[in-house]
Amino acid sequence: MTAPGSPDAGGWATWIDDQCRLIDAAGQWRAPRAFDAAGPEGLLAVVAGQAPDTPVVSFASNDYLGLSQHPDAIAAAIDATQRWGTGAGAARLVVGARSLHQELEHELAAWRGTEAALLFPTGFAANLGVLTTFGPPGVRIISDELNHASIIDGARLARASVSVYRHGDVADLALGLAAATAEGSRTIVVTDTVFSMDGDAAPLGDIVELCLRHRSMLVVDEAHDVFGDVLRDPAGADLLHTEGLDVLRVGTLSKTLGSLGGFVAGSTRAVELLVNRARSFIFTTASTPADTAAARANLAVARGAEGDARKATLRAHIERLCPGHPSPIIPVIVGDERDAVAASAALLARGLLVPAIRPPTVAPGTSRLRIALSAAHTDAQVDHLVDALTDLALLPRHGATIA
Repeated sequence: MTAPGSPDAGGWATWIDDQCRLIDAAGQWRAPRAFDAAGPEGLLAVVAGQAPDTPVVSFASNDYLGLSQHPDAIAAAIDATQRWGTGAGAARLVVGARSLHQELEHELAAWRGTEAALLFPTGFAANLGVLTTFGPPGVRIISDELNHASIIDGARLARASVSVYRHGDVADLALGLAAATAEGSRTIVVTDTVFSMDGDAAPLGDIVELCLRHRSMLVVDEAHDVFGDVLRDPAGADLLHTEGLDVLRVGTLSKTLGSLGGFVAGSTRAVELLVNRARSFIFTTASTPADTAAARANLAVARGAEGDARKATLRAHIERLCPGHPSPIIPVIVGDERDAVAASAALLARGLLVPAIRPPTVAPGTSRLRIALSAAHTDAQVDHLVDALTDLALLPRHGATIA
């Protein structure tokens, strides 16, 4: 007998329709917008299916340094496409690597100060690869409760046991590590350095100290860390180069570097193990020549004087909106989902695209506006945002978010 509510009860079409209705009834229905833009400003379709015709300024993108429009990256992508075509053809262990892949990996390793680096098609795939490779049975993965979904899914797919510590709570992490050590488990501590929805920074110094004490591997996801301040101790030393620390650094090419892809940086042997064990590397087509070339060009910009200037511009924007905040991600906590959607709509009516973030992306009762600033924003655009937030009583308080 078929159980009520099972897919066979009314066929798959009925089940799919029921699931869509449940999402809609919960007020969590989502659909992609049509936004025709090159940089922060573009045309938005306000009604689904409508051609974009409403001019808006986006404060939604993770293109923090505005490098997705950099002429060097565009030229490099065009040149790579003309030379190698639009796709890599297959996984690198099957078809081989383009010279671009290997050159970018060497440069990423130099950037992160590691022996080696390995490219993945996305940052999501990089986290899956790391945690499933280094998390076999007998390992305990201990993860911050607000880590990115890719970390959560990587931990779920790993065969390791998993525990979660309260967000940024070093004491709770210490308890988890002590318990795992007592039961004889090898441990991995995994954390974002800057968290994607709150824009706050991990207490990395304390985490490094705990990892050294318990001989735990540390996996850090640096996707949203533009400035690198969280990586340094008060004396300016790089915490991730602490002697005796086993660390893997996960990064993305799609945010600070304005392209697409992910990478893992670490020791040569750790990278070699990923090549041979990480299914999200082995069984997926390599990054396109265009994406790889664009990321390489933008990496050169980010590491030079122009990159420093863009970071200074971005920092000035942050200080204008929320002084002292550590990242370009500025949340305005509204609470109720409908209120957050209404606040987003009120900003859109003023020509500002600021998305409402709701459950399940964030916890119930913490729906918010997620403001993402970029060096590509002009002072006038940021001033317009500040004025609109002030008029709507949504301006973040100094060093905090509104509740």
